[in-house]
Amino acid sequence: MRAVCVSFVVGIACLQQQAALFSVAQLCSLIAVALIIFVLIQRFISSSIRADRWRTGNRSALAFIVGFVWASLFAHYYLYSSLSPNWENKDLVLVGTVDSLPMHMAEGQRFIFAVDEVREGQMIPSEQSVFPKKISLSWYQTGSSDAQQNAITLQPGERWQLKVRLKRPHGTANPDGFDYEVWLLEQGVRATGTVRVDNDGHERSNRRLNAFVWTVGNLIERGRALLRDRIHEALPNSPYASVIVALVIGDQREIPQSDWTIFNRVGIGHLISISGLHITMVAGLFSGLVAFLWRRSFFASWDLPLYVPVQKMAALAGAMTALLYVALAGFGVPSQRTMYMLLVVALALWTGRLSNFSTVLSLALVLVVSLDPWAVLSPGFWLSFGAVAVIIFAAGGQLQPLADGRAQNFSREVRIAGRTQYAVTVGLVPLTMLLFGQVSLIGPLANAIAIPLVSFLVTPLALFGSILPKPLSVVVLKLAHVLIQGLVWVLQRLSDTSFAVWNAALPSFPIFLLALIGTCWLLMPKGWPMRWLGVICCFPLIFQRPLPVANNELRVIAFDVGQGMSLLLETAHHRLLYDTGPMYSPESDGGNRVILPYFKARGIHALDMMMVSHNDSDHSGGALTILQQLPVTLMSSSLSLDSPIVAQAGQHQRCHAGDQWDWDGVHFEVLQPVAISYESSKWRPNARSCTLRVSTERYALLLPGDIEAIQEDELVHSIPDKLKADVLLAPHHGSGTSSTAAFLQAVHPSLAIFQVGYLNRYHHPKSEVFARYAEFGVNRLRTDESGAITLQFGALLQFSQFRQEHARYWYHQ
Repeated sequence: MRAVCVSFVVGIACLQQQAALFSVAQLCSLIAVALIIFVLIQRFISSSIRADRWRTGNRSALAFIVGFVWASLFAHYYLYSSLSPNWENKDLVLVGTVDSLPMHMAEGQRFIFAVDEVREGQMIPSEQSVFPKKISLSWYQTGSSDAQQNAITLQPGERWQLKVRLKRPHGTANPDGFDYEVWLLEQGVRATGTVRVDNDGHERSNRRLNAFVWTVGNLIERGRALLRDRIHEALPNSPYASVIVALVIGDQREIPQSDWTIFNRVGIGHLISISGLHITMVAGLFSGLVAFLWRRSFFASWDLPLYVPVQKMAALAGAMTALLYVALAGFGVPSQRTMYMLLVVALALWTGRLSNFSTVLSLALVLVVSLDPWAVLSPGFWLSFGAVAVIIFAAGGQLQPLADGRAQNFSREVRIAGRTQYAVTVGLVPLTMLLFGQVSLIGPLANAIAIPLVSFLVTPLALFGSILPKPLSVVVLKLAHVLIQGLVWVLQRLSDTSFAVWNAALPSFPIFLLALIGTCWLLMPKGWPMRWLGVICCFPLIFQRPLPVANNELRVIAFDVGQGMSLLLETAHHRLLYDTGPMYSPESDGGNRVILPYFKARGIHALDMMMVSHNDSDHSGGALTILQQLPVTLMSSSLSLDSPIVAQAGQHQRCHAGDQWDWDGVHFEVLQPVAISYESSKWRPNARSCTLRVSTERYALLLPGDIEAIQEDELVHSIPDKLKADVLLAPHHGSGTSSTAAFLQAVHPSLAIFQVGYLNRYHHPKSEVFARYAEFGVNRLRTDESGAITLQFGALLQFSQFRQEHARYWYHQ
């Protein structure tokens, strides 16, 4: 059974690595052939021990194919309703319901909209039949309608008519970055867009049609919204009200990034939500309560245990409690896993099959991936099941209760709990390093403090406070907030220690596998020979260094940051970051969403230089975040000296034409702006863009920032001999005010990179400019189509495109 379950999951995981899907006809043929082969093999296998192994292998092979086909059909079903390219960037009037808890932002609201019908436009009925059923919308505050917009607070379950402009699902694509496109696919969201305002400023197309549409899903979401509002009303302007919200309804979106940095560094991020631990705890409490009452027949003379055993009723109560609690969490994917596991345990107990917990775990695993095939791409999936698997392995395949109600066994129970914590801490090290490139060294201590406080005090207080009548609810919620505030104060001190986290580059799979074998060896029972060898097997994992660059060579990655600019330049022993991407929101920018995750995955812990070409937010948006999170030896920029970014930098210098230096056989030279430009107020930020030329013995790269035609002309006429480069970063993202013919002729690149956002509002690159590069015979790459672009300047000039190198079927929707 376990082998079959694991094979089914492996088949699903294999599908998620495919660059393209088989057609439905091919999938039907595959499953038919597999079934025929399965039946033939089963029929001709004789009865023996070896034959039993053949049967198990045969079943496992069929399970693998069934998993692969099942996940493929799932993907076909959801991809079928993706928005047609014909309807991108066009205004449509839709009618539907607010299908999720809206997220409130400083600039507006974001929510999921379930589409009922399309009321306007030239869409024919056949197109409407495949129109996305769920879309993600943002409703921003705009101009003259601010007062009206501020008065609108969307509620789940409301039916609206909205004028929208949509795009197909698209996100940034970078190595080891968050894959927004597959996340949307998992949520069933097949288009994203914004709510539009009529040209006269009045929102006649946008109006509420019904206050509430009765469905179970809408009722759950409306209940979650009411609980969130009660918490915020009781805790106005409280810094950790967002944490209370996360613990009650599982909505983590309001927690600022600064708090997440602390929680992740000390290893308690799993507690700041409706986690599996909390679901199990609440389910256990209700299970114990029902067992107590059932055993005593609710203090009546009903003899209930004679009809249904106490254990079965307790298991049923726990499973139903988990179901309700997960509904409160909006059926989030992580909480679903715990619910399914408890449901399978209850079912196994009711059917008398709770003999092997690893089998129950395998069945829960199959149930999770059957309902959500993309769960295998989530780190939480592997950590959830990995933690349980480690506990079972360390316990010799049997889960022992942590308490049996006898005081004399307290010390024994403490030892069991300690061994369990040790097993989880050690056993998850390889997986944590593979997924995140870091391990919290302070985690065991932080969890020892946080788990009892959050699980047994804060969470119950938050739950009761959210449903109790006023003013009692306010008192209870404030008490929960005080406890969280005190906990964060302690965690902040732990996080600030230099030894809080161990960081290393993400390991290769062979290194991960070696470390996994080592941890299994280390967790073997006492008496197992040479258990210390397990520690040695983990050394390559925790001491792995970033991929080296040879002397006299240069490696460059042009990040896909949307509509913005950012490149990392690496020589043998130095690193320079040119620009830092855009600011997406007050809490999100190119630094924390793209650049820092890449650095963490690569094991990059410092920069020798960061050059911010100019002040535009699509170039400097992530600078503050990077300076706050990463040591930067020197920052060079054209920014004003009173800029907050300059104030944050430890050492800053203005970029001037003529600045040059050599790193590891690679030459760097700043070509513009001239020093005198800083003394004049007539220059726009674009005109002062730091223009950097980087050259090896064979090749050169030119990074001109956002210079425009005037600056290009000055460079062509003043230093034409220094402009030639093999790779050119298109000036100003390929705008109509740059990339003149004279400039392209002087640079004479063989490859041009356009860092642009998908269907960006500036329409970069301009079609005439993009065509101009083609006329000069330049190979053109765009980050909105290629994802991140990696360049290797060595004996040959080589490049790779992330969306091709890491091709997945959802990129070709």
